[in-house]
Amino acid sequence: MEEDNSQILEHAHSEFKRQNYKEAEELYTEFISSCLQSRKCEASNLATAYNNRGQIKYLRVDFHEAVEDYTSAIQTDSRFETPFYNRGLIHYRLGIFDDAKSDFQQALKLNPNFEDAKVSLQQTLLDQQHKINRGY
Repeated sequence: MEEDNSQILEHAHSEFKRQNYKEAEELYTEFISSCLQSRKCEASNLATAYNNRGQIKYLRVDFHEAVEDYTSAIQTDSRFETPFYNRGLIHYRLGIFDDAKSDFQQALKLNPNFEDAKVSLQQTLLDQQHKINRGY
């Protein structure tokens, strides 16, 4: 079972890299379901599957479902900085600056050299201040 799961995950990663997102999403969903049933998957693999499936949903602008997947990735492996960053990007785009700031800060706490998170945090703080200055 574990071997089948790892093959599913590798196939999903391969389809994701080829930008074959529909197939990749189906494979990530199959992997996640199998992991949740068997409870024999490594947390890092399950978190990566949630994160990558969330990325596919983000690309098709399905923000609510993407946030759910990023949150599941975080709950599965709270030391994985990427889903914090990805969820922060959605919060930023939606103008939920406090949540974006918190996510970017957590990503940086986990990986202080995460340059995209640094830039995104700085932009969030600037835009949040502009919003306050405009009286919103």
